[in-house]
Amino acid sequence: MSVDPLSEALAVADARCVFSGGIRAGGDWAIRLRGRDRLKVNAVVRGRCLLVYEDGGAPRTVEEGDVVVSDGGRPYVLCSALGLEPLDSGRVTVDPGDGMAHLGDGDGDGFVCVSGHIDLSRDVGDLLRQALPELIHVRAAEVEAPVLSWLIGQLVEEMTAARAGATFASAQLAQLLFVQVLRVCLADAGVLPAGWLRALADERLSPALRLMHGDPSHPWQLEDLARAAAMSRTTFALRFKEAAGVPPLTYLLNWRMGLAARALRVEETPVAALARSVGYTSESAFSNAFKRTVGIAPKRYRDAARAAAAVL
Repeated sequence: MSVDPLSEALAVADARCVFSGGIRAGGDWAIRLRGRDRLKVNAVVRGRCLLVYEDGGAPRTVEEGDVVVSDGGRPYVLCSALGLEPLDSGRVTVDPGDGMAHLGDGDGDGFVCVSGHIDLSRDVGDLLRQALPELIHVRAAEVEAPVLSWLIGQLVEEMTAARAGATFASAQLAQLLFVQVLRVCLADAGVLPAGWLRALADERLSPALRLMHGDPSHPWQLEDLARAAAMSRTTFALRFKEAAGVPPLTYLLNWRMGLAARALRVEETPVAALARSVGYTSESAFSNAFKRTVGIAPKRYRDAARAAAAVL
């Protein structure tokens, strides 16, 4: 089976996209949204609005069929017009039936969007977060827009119809929507900061990425990876660092630690066996590398993950 780095990275980051409500608005309205260190997603179903970062930057028009994903680093305002005093999202009355906040004129629904977040709390080393720009804006005119439009429509249906299995169906649709957004990013790598996603979008570098993802336990050397990319060592190393933000072997180290962290969360594999699966012949060498990268020893990381899971 061919290696799919995007699917693998999403699995390792354990990214979970959840849609739980949204906004219905009419007339004059403005709401302040805070990402709270999670990716914030808004998909416009009807109408249009402005998106404004309060600490600067030009307003951005978001229209019907558009999807925006914010990295959660800065609060922003969605509004019908500039100059309105925004309500903080925590103070808005939400309909318990459909999770929708109602803003502006009475029952007005000239503007409707569904909202959610992407939880990256299990993304060791911020593998996914650092690969994304501060704001992704997928417009309705994009090639991927028809698929996104269908997914958004299905999400709204599941969130409002109260049918059996709606919670599960909504979660799967939300994950698919996020994948489509990432595909749009891959098609326009110029919007991406240095990170693994930008490296994956580079056709010259992707063969080396697939080698590392396909066999992370192999003792890959710079020569092997450069040969796969049909480049000299120097050219490959420079191009990889420019695209990925880190040298090739540092990327490999981070990828191995991400794999190990996920295994520690979801498997019972002994640490010694886990060390071998990511290329270490010594448990102590693996433990030292894991602690340097993640900030905590493997066994303590596993204990903390189990404790956190028990609370849920």
